[in-house]
Amino acid sequence: MAEAKLRSATRPYPRLTRVKELSAAELDALIDEATVDAYTDDEELTGFAVTIGDNLAVPFETTLLGVTVTVEKVSQTRSGIVAICARGEHRQAISILDLPLPDPAPPGAEWIAAYRRWAG
Repeated sequence: MAEAKLRSATRPYPRLTRVKELSAAELDALIDEATVDAYTDDEELTGFAVTIGDNLAVPFETTLLGVTVTVEKVSQTRSGIVAICARGEHRQAISILDLPLPDPAPPGAEWIAAYRRWAG
């Protein structure tokens, strides 16, 4: 307990988390829901992009490389799904697979966990 207090007192950024731990069955059910009408990998990716875009509560703040940024929206690119992150006038697309989530994670973050499982 004292070690946890020491770490939190010396850490200059918020604690990051993946997402509330979901079981494999729960994640698989979300994957099935996001990809229900898809027949190819590209269609499944689009299903996830739409589902994440519809369900993830944005904007929210998170920390990238020790800097607080605002996740403004989620978008699909040729290489996958990205979060559009902003700090001041600067914008950067970050793969949703690499995006650290704040603790607590924003509503809808379970869809990111399902996408991460699907993407392998």
